[in-house]
Formats: sequence, C-alpha cells, structure tokens
Amino acid sequence: MEIIVPAGVAIIVAYGLFKRVKVFDAFIEGAIEGLHALYMIIPTITGLVVAVEMLQQSGGIDMVCSFAEPLADIFGFPKEIVPMAILRPVSGSGATALLTNIYENYGPDSIVGQIASVLAGSTETTFYAVTMYYGSIGVTKTRHTLPVGLLADTTAFIMSIILIKAI
Repeated sequence: MEIIVPAGVAIIVAYGLFKRVKVFDAFIEGAIEGLHALYMIIPTITGLVVAVEMLQQSGGIDMVCSFAEPLADIFGFPKEIVPMAILRPVSGSGATALLTNIYENYGPDSIVGQIASVLAGSTETTFYAVTMYYGSIGVTKTRHTLPVGLLADTTAFIMSIILIKAI
C-alpha cells in the first residue's frame, strides 16, 4: 500500500516526460495557481470560522436548538440529534465533536448513535463547501446552490431517522 502514491507520481512524471512536458515547470505553475486560490479564499474562510465560533460561544446554536426541539418531539425525532443536524451544514469539526459526545452518552449502537452516524455520513458542510468552492473562483452569487444544499441536508436528516427506525 505504501507504494501507491510514489507509483502514481512516477507514472505522472513518466507520462509528462513521454509527452515532452517540462514536468517541474508545470508543477511550479500549478503550485502558484493553488497558492493564488488559497489567497482568494482565506478572507471568506476566516469570516466563516469567526461566525461559527461566535454562534457557538454566544449560545446562538443552543437557542436555535431550543426552538427546534419541540418540532422534533412533534414529529418523533430524537431531540439529541437536533444540535448535530443544525451544526453539520455549518461546521464539520463542531458536528464531529457533537457526534463524539453522542457516542459517549448514548453509545454508537443506540438508535441516537446510529441516526447520528448516518447523518454525519450523508450530509455536507454546506456553508463551508459553498464558501470554499465559490470563493476560490470569485463567484459572489450562488443562486440556487445554498437552498438546494440545505434541502439535501434536511432530506438526509429526515431519511437517516426514517431508515434507522425502520431497521
């Protein structure tokens, strides 16, 4: 297994040499483009990280969860996964911390643990992805991307509950 990456690099270099491409120059050009893309998205990512941290530290996430938990009770959803469902589209690391907390408190094989596992595997950090991908190419109007991404996350939330409860 340790040979896969070096073999892949060797094949790419050999192919480049076969096609008479200046491999190192192409590598440097690609690295410069990567650094430029990083330069373009750093302000956006920094703003997103600060906003998420402010939401967590100010209790904003807890407040949203307190409004959503009665709805979860009405529909029969476990209220223990509501914070993860709300935080997952915003922060992957925050959702992972909540997932770990769910495992510690309820166990990974409990209904809550299984639903949280499926939710973690079937949702995306939508806000981060939109920020990262659109920010890297300078797109400011996301049009339907964000609503559709959040709809997909909501669908994953609902389906994870339905599927685990059906098993």
